[in-house]
Amino acid sequence: MQQIQSFDVIIVGAGASGLMAAIECGKRGRTVLVIEKSKKPGRKILMAGGGFCNFTNYHVEPSCFLSHNPHFYKSALKQYTQWDFIELVKKHRIQFHEKTKGQLFCNTKNGQILKLLLDECQDKAIRMQYGIQIDSVKKTSDATYQLATASGTYTCQSLVVATGGLSIPSMGSSAWGYQLAEQFGLNVKPLRAGLVPLTLHQDDKAQLSQLSGISFESNVHYQQQSFHENTLITHRGISGPAILQISSYWQAGHDITINCLPHIDIADALKDHRSSQSVKTYLAQFLPKRFLDTQIDAHLLKKPLCHLQKKDLTVLERILHHWTLKPNGTEGYRTAEVTLGGVDCNDLSSKTMETYAHKGLYFIGEVVDVTGWLGGYNFQWAWSSGFVAGQFA
Repeated sequence: MQQIQSFDVIIVGAGASGLMAAIECGKRGRTVLVIEKSKKPGRKILMAGGGFCNFTNYHVEPSCFLSHNPHFYKSALKQYTQWDFIELVKKHRIQFHEKTKGQLFCNTKNGQILKLLLDECQDKAIRMQYGIQIDSVKKTSDATYQLATASGTYTCQSLVVATGGLSIPSMGSSAWGYQLAEQFGLNVKPLRAGLVPLTLHQDDKAQLSQLSGISFESNVHYQQQSFHENTLITHRGISGPAILQISSYWQAGHDITINCLPHIDIADALKDHRSSQSVKTYLAQFLPKRFLDTQIDAHLLKKPLCHLQKKDLTVLERILHHWTLKPNGTEGYRTAEVTLGGVDCNDLSSKTMETYAHKGLYFIGEVVDVTGWLGGYNFQWAWSSGFVAGQFA
């Protein structure tokens, strides 16, 4: 019979939030075990940002996050800020740079952020177990948690769930954290893919598929939300930073509007260019010719600027500033960077990440109904929520 091993804290998931929680629990002298079902820790950390890891953002604000409870995440983000994690990065002498819009990346792609976390864990004598599948979890009569696995049984006073979401299943994602929450009577908000490319209906796809690979500066709108970044046309639909951002807000069956020339007012600009130059030649300095050929009537493209009428300007303004598309759906979790929805924030303390109903049970990171924008915000939520849980677990 295998002996039961006891720890003060067991953390399920060796990703960003789980490792951060482990470090903070270790600082308090707690005995900590991290259980990870994959054979290696931090797989998503290693692939993030093309390997350079966009670990946080200079401009972290509550408005950059989505949740059914828009006030919940403010406490954690205030307790552990982007500046706190930047100091940790500097402490480990990791060189980094700002890429755009406050996004911070490592200068090299050799897994420095993961190494930082693992070095901190080793320094705190955190025990790690990889390739472990948890068969069951139960709360015992003495208010401890018992985890049964093929390699043995473990007990703890505090159980921290940091299992992530459903995004990128090839990296080992699963619904385990959501299922555990439901087992303990917690509400789980509806799940869907976020920060994900959008697919198109057949007619739009047929028209645009020939433009695969074209990218242009844009301002993408959905209802009251908009993002000014690049849009990329793919063979499946539309992608690029602006589309990934808006996908977290978009609801099925609704249109999105794309301003393809966000930096100029095309009607005003053309009024000032009454030359013999053709519309196509003029617009080609801003947008790819192949894109113009598919979106604008050939007769209008050939017109000299000096022959444009008011109705022509109206047509160009509608096409270029108010290009409306109704996506068919998303590419789903296969390519999504995050999972929207998750463990209901109303069931958790915003100050500690502990469940109200079960003392010693914590949920952190992506498994919680908090989702950040593209650009390092989801990593910051992982650091902040992991830090907070680590102060109490």
